Amino acid sequence: MNSPAERPRRGRRARPRGRVASAQSLTEVRALLGEAPRRRDLLIEFLHRIQDRFGHLPAAHLTALAQELGLAPVEVFEVATFYHHFDVVKEGEAPPPSLTVRVCDSITCALFGAEELARELEQGLGEDIRIQRVPCVGRCETAPVAVVGTHPIGAATVQGVRAAVEGGQTTALPGQPVAYETYREDGGYQTLGRCLGGGLDRERVLTALEDSGLRGLGGAGFPAGRKWRIVAEQPPPRLMAVNIDEGEPGTFKDRYYLERHPHRFLEGMLIAASVVGIREIYIYLRDEYAGCRAILGRELATLKEHLPYPIPPIHLRRG
Repeated sequence: MNSPAERPRRGRRARPRGRVASAQSLTEVRALLGEAPRRRDLLIEFLHRIQDRFGHLPAAHLTALAQELGLAPVEVFEVATFYHHFDVVKEGEAPPPSLTVRVCDSITCALFGAEELARELEQGLGEDIRIQRVPCVGRCETAPVAVVGTHPIGAATVQGVRAAVEGGQTTALPGQPVAYETYREDGGYQTLGRCLGGGLDRERVLTALEDSGLRGLGGAGFPAGRKWRIVAEQPPPRLMAVNIDEGEPGTFKDRYYLERHPHRFLEGMLIAASVVGIREIYIYLRDEYAGCRAILGRELATLKEHLPYPIPPIHLRRG
C-alpha cells in the first residue's frame, strides 16, 4: 500500500461539495453579477446585489452564488448570516416584509426617545412593515433617527415616518454637495498636481504634517505625519484602506462632510496616496450611508473621467 506521500493527488473539484444550484437561481445570479470578476473578495458586494434585487437573500441564490465563486455554500451562508442588513430566507420560509423601518437605539437616540418611537411604530404602521432596532446609524446630531428603507429621517416622529412610508420616500437622496467643476474652479486639486508634478516633494509634505501636530480622530490619536512616514518606508506594494464605518455613537464627522464636500476628502486621499506611494485604494463605506455612496459613486466616475493627473485605481466597497 502506498504511503500518503506516494499516493497520487486528486484534481481540484470542479465545484464545491454540498447542495447544487438550480438552473433558475444560477441564471438570475449570473445576470445580477454581470461582467464583474468572480472573486471571493467581492462576496459582500454580490450579497448586496441579491438583497437589493429581491429584498432578501433566498437560500437557492446563495447556493448559486457559491457555485459562481467556487466557494462552499457554508462559506457564503456564514458571511450572509453574520450581518443584520442581510435577510437569509431558507426554502419554505416566508420572506420579510418588503419595507423595513430601522430605529437607531444607540445611547444618543435612546436618550431622545428611540424606544418609545419604536414601540409606537410597531403599533401604528401595521404588520406589513418591519420595525427593527439597530445600532448607531451615524446621525447622532439629529436623534432620534429612523431609516425608512434607506431614507434617513432625523428628529423622527411617528407622523414623519408614516408620511415617508405613505409617500414612497424609501430611498436615500444624495443631496447637492460641492461638485467637481466647482471644486476645481475654487483651486481644488492644485495641491495634488504639485505633489504629482514635483512642486511638493514627499519630504516637504511629511515634514509639514509632522510639524502641524495633526492626529487621527480614532481612539489612539496617532500622529498623521508619523503614520504616513512609517507606511512610506515599507517595501511595496502598498495599499490604502479608507475606513468610513463610524459605528460608535457620536462619530458622524465623515458622513457630515462627505454629504457636503466630497472632493476635499478625495483630494486629501490622493495626496496621501502620492506621497506614500500607494498602488490601489479601497474606500470602505458603511451600508447605512446610502446617500454618501451615491455621491461618491458619481463623483469618483467624474474624477476618473476629467482629472488630468494619473491616479491609482480606487475601489468603493459597501460595508
